[in-house]
Amino acid sequence: MLVAPSLLAADFGNLEREMQWFNASQADYLHLDVMDGVFVPNISFGFPVLRHVARLCRKPLDVHLMIVEPQKFIPQVAELGAYYMNVHFEALTHHHRVLQQIREAGLHPAITLCPSTPVSSLADIITDVDMVLLMSVNPGFGGQQFIPHTLDKVRQLRQLIRESGSHALIEIDGGVNLRTGQQLAEAGADVLVAGSFVFGADKPAEAITALKCLS
Repeated sequence: MLVAPSLLAADFGNLEREMQWFNASQADYLHLDVMDGVFVPNISFGFPVLRHVARLCRKPLDVHLMIVEPQKFIPQVAELGAYYMNVHFEALTHHHRVLQQIREAGLHPAITLCPSTPVSSLADIITDVDMVLLMSVNPGFGGQQFIPHTLDKVRQLRQLIRESGSHALIEIDGGVNLRTGQQLAEAGADVLVAGSFVFGADKPAEAITALKCLS
Protein backbone atom coordinates (compact mmCIF):
# COMPACT_ATOMS: atom_id res chain seq x y z
CA MET A 1 0.00 0.00 0.00
CA LEU A 2 1.22 3.50 -0.87
CA VAL A 3 0.79 6.14 1.84
CA ALA A 4 0.45 9.91 1.42
CA PRO A 5 0.24 11.67 4.80
CA SER A 6 -1.69 14.94 4.65
CA LEU A 7 0.19 18.04 5.78
CA LEU A 8 -3.14 19.59 6.79
CA ALA A 9 -2.86 17.76 10.14
CA ALA A 10 0.77 18.72 10.80
CA ASP A 11 2.09 21.17 13.39
CA PHE A 12 2.57 24.30 11.27
CA GLY A 13 4.55 25.93 14.05
CA ASN A 14 7.23 23.28 13.64
CA LEU A 15 7.25 22.43 9.95
CA GLU A 16 11.00 21.83 9.79
CA ARG A 17 10.79 19.31 12.62
CA GLU A 18 7.77 17.64 11.01
CA MET A 19 9.59 17.33 7.70
CA GLN A 20 12.70 15.86 9.33
CA TRP A 21 10.91 12.78 10.65
CA PHE A 22 8.67 12.66 7.57
CA ASN A 23 11.65 12.51 5.19
CA ALA A 24 13.08 9.61 7.18
CA SER A 25 9.76 7.72 7.21
CA GLN A 26 8.38 5.16 4.74
CA ALA A 27 5.85 7.61 3.34
CA ASP A 28 5.54 7.56 -0.44
CA TYR A 29 4.14 11.05 -1.02
CA LEU A 30 3.30 14.20 0.91
CA HIS A 31 -0.35 15.17 0.32
CA LEU A 32 -0.97 18.92 0.22
CA ASP A 33 -4.58 20.13 0.53
CA VAL A 34 -5.03 23.62 -0.90
CA MET A 35 -8.42 25.16 -0.04
CA ASP A 36 -9.77 28.52 -1.18
CA GLY A 37 -12.89 29.07 0.94
CA VAL A 38 -14.99 29.09 -2.25
CA PHE A 39 -14.98 25.56 -3.67
CA VAL A 40 -14.86 24.26 -0.09
CA PRO A 41 -15.95 26.11 3.11
CA ASN A 42 -12.44 26.50 4.51
CA ILE A 43 -9.05 28.05 3.73
CA SER A 44 -5.83 26.11 4.30
CA PHE A 45 -2.58 27.44 2.85
CA GLY A 46 -1.27 28.92 -0.38
CA PHE A 47 1.83 28.89 -2.54
CA PRO A 48 4.19 30.69 -0.12
CA VAL A 49 3.70 27.80 2.33
CA LEU A 50 3.85 25.24 -0.48
CA ARG A 51 7.17 26.61 -1.71
CA HIS A 52 8.60 26.42 1.82
CA VAL A 53 7.40 22.84 2.24
CA ALA A 54 8.74 21.87 -1.19
CA ARG A 55 12.21 23.01 -0.12
CA LEU A 56 12.03 20.93 3.06
CA CYS A 57 10.39 17.78 1.70
CA ARG A 58 12.38 14.94 0.12
CA LYS A 59 9.31 12.97 -0.96
CA PRO A 60 7.18 13.48 -4.11
CA LEU A 61 4.44 16.06 -3.65
CA ASP A 62 0.77 15.20 -4.26
CA VAL A 63 -0.87 18.62 -4.61
CA HIS A 64 -4.66 18.47 -4.15
CA LEU A 65 -6.35 21.70 -5.25
CA MET A 66 -9.78 22.10 -3.66
CA ILE A 67 -10.29 25.39 -5.46
CA VAL A 68 -12.23 26.96 -8.29
CA GLU A 69 -10.44 27.28 -11.65
CA PRO A 70 -7.43 25.13 -10.66
CA GLN A 71 -6.10 25.31 -14.22
CA LYS A 72 -4.91 28.86 -13.51
CA PHE A 73 -2.29 27.47 -11.14
CA ILE A 74 -0.70 24.79 -13.31
CA PRO A 75 2.55 26.81 -13.74
CA GLN A 76 2.87 27.40 -9.98
CA VAL A 77 2.34 23.72 -9.17
CA ALA A 78 4.90 22.77 -11.82
CA GLU A 79 7.40 25.23 -10.33
CA LEU A 80 7.10 23.42 -7.00
CA GLY A 81 8.45 20.28 -8.64
CA ALA A 82 5.25 18.45 -7.68
CA TYR A 83 4.61 14.91 -8.89
CA TYR A 84 0.79 14.85 -8.95
CA MET A 85 -1.50 17.79 -9.63
CA ASN A 86 -4.88 16.72 -8.34
CA VAL A 87 -7.91 18.73 -9.48
CA HIS A 88 -11.59 18.27 -8.69
CA PHE A 89 -13.90 16.93 -11.39
CA GLU A 90 -16.59 19.28 -10.06
CA ALA A 91 -14.38 22.36 -10.47
CA LEU A 92 -13.71 21.86 -14.18
CA THR A 93 -15.69 22.58 -17.34
CA HIS A 94 -13.23 21.32 -19.97
CA HIS A 95 -11.81 18.19 -18.34
CA HIS A 96 -9.75 16.84 -21.24
CA ARG A 97 -8.13 20.21 -21.92
CA VAL A 98 -7.07 20.81 -18.32
CA LEU A 99 -5.71 17.28 -17.85
CA GLN A 100 -3.70 17.67 -21.06
CA GLN A 101 -2.32 21.01 -19.88
CA ILE A 102 -1.28 19.44 -16.58
CA ARG A 103 0.60 16.66 -18.38
CA GLU A 104 2.22 19.10 -20.82
CA ALA A 105 3.54 21.02 -17.80
CA GLY A 106 5.46 17.91 -16.75
CA LEU A 107 3.06 16.89 -13.98
CA HIS A 108 1.09 13.68 -13.48
CA PRO A 109 -2.61 14.56 -13.86
CA ALA A 110 -4.99 13.32 -11.18
CA ILE A 111 -8.71 13.89 -10.75
CA THR A 112 -10.75 14.00 -7.54
CA LEU A 113 -14.38 13.05 -6.96
CA CYS A 114 -16.47 14.39 -4.08
CA PRO A 115 -18.55 11.76 -2.22
CA SER A 116 -21.73 12.55 -4.18
CA THR A 117 -20.11 12.43 -7.63
CA PRO A 118 -20.54 9.02 -9.29
CA VAL A 119 -17.61 7.01 -10.61
CA SER A 120 -19.38 6.79 -13.98
CA SER A 121 -18.55 10.50 -14.48
CA LEU A 122 -14.98 9.44 -15.25
CA ALA A 123 -15.80 7.13 -18.16
CA ASP A 124 -14.55 9.55 -20.83
CA ILE A 125 -11.36 10.64 -19.05
CA ILE A 126 -10.19 7.62 -17.06
CA THR A 127 -7.37 6.94 -19.56
CA ASP A 128 -6.23 10.57 -19.34
CA VAL A 129 -5.34 10.49 -15.64
CA ASP A 130 -2.59 8.79 -13.66
CA MET A 131 -4.58 8.75 -10.43
CA VAL A 132 -8.15 9.13 -9.19
CA LEU A 133 -8.74 10.46 -5.70
CA LEU A 134 -12.03 9.44 -4.11
CA MET A 135 -13.01 11.69 -1.21
CA SER A 136 -14.29 9.52 1.63
CA VAL A 137 -15.42 12.61 3.54
CA ASN A 138 -16.90 15.86 2.30
CA PRO A 139 -13.91 18.06 1.41
CA GLY A 140 -12.98 21.11 3.43
CA PHE A 141 -12.11 19.90 6.92
CA GLY A 142 -9.84 17.31 8.51
CA GLY A 143 -10.82 14.79 11.17
CA GLN A 144 -14.16 13.71 9.65
CA GLN A 145 -15.73 10.26 9.78
CA PHE A 146 -15.23 7.86 6.88
CA ILE A 147 -18.22 7.48 4.52
CA PRO A 148 -18.81 3.71 4.14
CA HIS A 149 -20.23 4.00 0.59
CA THR A 150 -16.69 4.83 -0.52
CA LEU A 151 -15.92 1.11 -0.49
CA ASP A 152 -18.51 0.52 -3.21
CA LYS A 153 -17.07 3.40 -5.22
CA VAL A 154 -13.58 1.90 -4.99
CA ARG A 155 -14.89 -1.39 -6.38
CA GLN A 156 -16.73 0.44 -9.18
CA LEU A 157 -13.63 2.45 -10.02
CA ARG A 158 -11.43 -0.64 -10.02
CA GLN A 159 -13.80 -2.23 -12.54
CA LEU A 160 -13.79 0.91 -14.73
CA ILE A 161 -9.99 1.00 -14.71
CA ARG A 162 -9.78 -2.68 -15.61
CA GLU A 163 -12.33 -2.46 -18.44
CA SER A 164 -10.84 0.73 -19.94
CA GLY A 165 -7.21 -0.37 -19.80
CA SER A 166 -6.34 2.65 -17.69
CA HIS A 167 -3.27 2.55 -15.46
CA ALA A 168 -4.65 5.06 -12.94
CA LEU A 169 -4.03 4.50 -9.26
CA ILE A 170 -6.91 4.74 -6.78
CA GLU A 171 -6.31 7.14 -3.91
CA ILE A 172 -8.59 7.67 -0.89
CA ASP A 173 -8.72 10.72 1.36
CA GLY A 174 -10.75 11.07 4.56
CA GLY A 175 -11.21 9.14 7.78
CA VAL A 176 -8.36 6.74 7.01
CA ASN A 177 -7.07 4.60 9.88
CA LEU A 178 -6.03 0.96 10.22
CA ARG A 179 -9.62 -0.31 10.21
CA THR A 180 -10.87 1.69 7.23
CA GLY A 181 -7.50 1.33 5.54
CA GLN A 182 -7.79 -2.46 5.61
CA GLN A 183 -11.30 -2.27 4.16
CA LEU A 184 -10.07 0.04 1.40
CA ALA A 185 -7.13 -2.21 0.63
CA GLU A 186 -9.47 -5.18 0.24
CA ALA A 187 -11.76 -3.12 -2.02
CA GLY A 188 -8.87 -2.26 -4.35
CA ALA A 189 -7.34 1.05 -3.23
CA ASP A 190 -3.69 1.80 -4.06
CA VAL A 191 -2.92 4.97 -2.08
CA LEU A 192 -4.15 6.06 1.34
CA VAL A 193 -4.13 9.71 2.41
CA ALA A 194 -4.00 10.01 6.19
CA GLY A 195 -3.90 13.20 8.22
CA SER A 196 -4.93 12.91 11.85
CA PHE A 197 -4.07 9.20 12.02
CA VAL A 198 -0.45 9.96 11.13
CA PHE A 199 0.35 13.45 12.43
CA GLY A 200 -1.76 12.94 15.56
CA ALA A 201 -0.03 9.68 16.49
CA ASP A 202 2.51 9.43 19.30
CA LYS A 203 4.85 7.77 16.80
CA PRO A 204 3.77 9.05 13.37
CA ALA A 205 6.46 7.22 11.40
CA GLU A 206 5.22 3.94 12.86
CA ALA A 207 1.65 4.84 11.90
CA ILE A 208 2.84 5.26 8.31
CA THR A 209 4.57 1.88 8.40
CA ALA A 210 1.40 0.23 9.75
CA LEU A 211 -0.64 1.64 6.86
CA LYS A 212 1.94 0.48 4.32
CA CYS A 213 1.58 -3.09 5.59
CA LEU A 214 -2.13 -3.22 4.72
CA SER A 215 -3.05 -5.47 1.82
